[in-house]
Amino acid sequence: MQGAYFAIGTNAAVTAYNAQGEDGSFTEVTVENNDPLTRLATELKQEQGAPWYYADFSAVRKDSNWGKLLSQTWSMTSLNVGVSILNTGRIVPEKAYDGMIVFDTVRRYFEYKGYDVNYVSNFTDVDDKIIKKAIEEGVSSDEISKRYIAECKKDMEGMNVKPATTHPLATEEIGGMIEMIGALIEKGYAYEKNGTVYFRTRKFPDYGKLSHKNLDDLRSGERSLLVTGEDEKEDPLDFVLWKPKKEGEPSWESPWSDGRPGWHIECSEMSKKYLGEQIDIHAGGEDLVFPHHENEIAQSEAANGKEFAKYWMHNAFLNIDNRKMSKSLGNFRTVREISEQFDLQVLRFFMLSAHYRSPLNFSADLMDASKTGLERIINAADHLKFLTGNAKAEKMTEEEADAYAKTEEYVKAFETAMEDDFNTADAVAAVFDLVKYSNTTANADSSREYLENLRSLLTKLTDVLGLIVERKEEMLDADIEKLIEERQAARKAKDFARADEIRGELLKKGIILKDTREGVQWKRA
Repeated sequence: MQGAYFAIGTNAAVTAYNAQGEDGSFTEVTVENNDPLTRLATELKQEQGAPWYYADFSAVRKDSNWGKLLSQTWSMTSLNVGVSILNTGRIVPEKAYDGMIVFDTVRRYFEYKGYDVNYVSNFTDVDDKIIKKAIEEGVSSDEISKRYIAECKKDMEGMNVKPATTHPLATEEIGGMIEMIGALIEKGYAYEKNGTVYFRTRKFPDYGKLSHKNLDDLRSGERSLLVTGEDEKEDPLDFVLWKPKKEGEPSWESPWSDGRPGWHIECSEMSKKYLGEQIDIHAGGEDLVFPHHENEIAQSEAANGKEFAKYWMHNAFLNIDNRKMSKSLGNFRTVREISEQFDLQVLRFFMLSAHYRSPLNFSADLMDASKTGLERIINAADHLKFLTGNAKAEKMTEEEADAYAKTEEYVKAFETAMEDDFNTADAVAAVFDLVKYSNTTANADSSREYLENLRSLLTKLTDVLGLIVERKEEMLDADIEKLIEERQAARKAKDFARADEIRGELLKKGIILKDTREGVQWKRA
C-alpha cells in the first residue's frame, strides 16, 4: 500500500493522504479544497505518480488504520440499503429506484470481482404515511404494506434489480429494536418520558461527524435543522426511539408503553442482526445523511461500542426537465408511467449514464437517447449471435486470437472506471468501445469461437451494469413466416417487384427486414 493516495470528503472539501505503509501511518498531501474529485484524481496520478482511492465518508478520523481500511475496501461482505415502500412507483432518488439501480450495480461489480456480498435491503412497513394511507382506505396498515412491497418487487424485476440477500421487514424485528433501546437506556444514552423513549444526542460525542453539523450550531443558529419532538425532551436535539400508540395505530408491547419504534432505530437493529455490529458499506440518498444516517451512527455506535459503517455511499437527487422533482411542482413520474413509454431497461441505462453522486436530469429526449444507446449494444450482441449461428469455422485462427487479446484493454478501462468511485458513465463508454471493436472485427468469415468469445465478454460486462443484451426470442406467426419464405423465393427468382411488395406488407405488420450477405435479419419496428 506504500505510495498509494486516497481522498476523503466531497467535491467541495477534499483532503488527500499518502499511505506510507501497512501499519496505517500516513502523511497529508496539500491539495486545494475546492478541487473537484475528478481533477484531484488526475493531479494525484500525474504529479504524485500513484494510484488513488476515494471514500464518500468524510467523517473518518485521522487516527484510522488506513492500511487496513484500504485493504478492506475491495473485500466487501455487506451492503445496507433501505426502502420506504410508500415511495415506490415514483422515481425518488433519496428513497427508491435510482438508488436501487446504483447500489445493485455496486453489488454486481463486487460479485464480478469474486466477492461474496451480503446485501440487505429492508422494507419500512410501518410509519406515519402508511398508517395515514390505511386510515384513508379503511384497511389495515399490513394490507397497505404488502400491496406496496409487491408493487416494489415488480418494478425491481422490471429494472433487473437482483433480490437482496435478505429483505427484512421492520414489523418483524420489533423485539430486537426493543432490546437495543433497552441497552441504550442502560448505558445512559437514552431515557423515557411518559412512555416515549428519546436518545440523548449530546451524550454521543461524535454526533454530526458524517454530516459535519455542529450540535451548538443546530441548537442556536439553525433551528430549521433541529430534530422535531415534544417539550418533554431533555434537549430539543434528542430524537425518538420509541413512541406511544395513538388511536387507530398498530402497536406493540414494550417496557415503556404500547407503541411502535421510531424510524431510525429499525435500521440500526436490522443492520446488526443481518450484517453484524460493523458493516462495510451503508448506502442511501443524499437527503438521508442528516438526520437519518447521523442518528443511525449514534444509536449503533453507542449500543455496540464500535464504528458502525466503514464507508457511506449517497446518491444525488433527480431533476425533471432541469427542475427538482416534487409533488408541489407536479413534475414527478411513476415508474409505471415510464414503463408505458420505455422499457425499464432503458430507465436503468439512463440512470447509469451519470455518476451516482452527480444530479441527473430526466427528460423524454434524454430517455430517447438512452434507448438508442442501449439498442446499439443489443444490436451488437444480436449480430454476434446471428453470425455465430452461421459460422463455418469452429476454432479461432492465430490472427483472431491476437484480435481477441486486444479486448483486454476494454476490460481494463471498464474496471478502472468502476473502481474510480463506481463511475458507471465511463464504464458504459468502455462497453461502447468494445461494441465498436466487435462491429469492425466480426464478420461472416469469423470463427464460431471468436464470435462466441466476443459475445460472452460483452454479455459479462453488461451484466455487471444489470443490462440485458439478449434479445427476447419472438416467434413470428405462420402468416409472417410464410411471407418471409415467399419473399426469399421471389428474390431467388429475380422477381424483385414481388419481393418489395412483401417487404411492404411485413413492414405494415411491424416487421423490419435487413438483407445482408450473411442472410436475412429482422426486427420489430
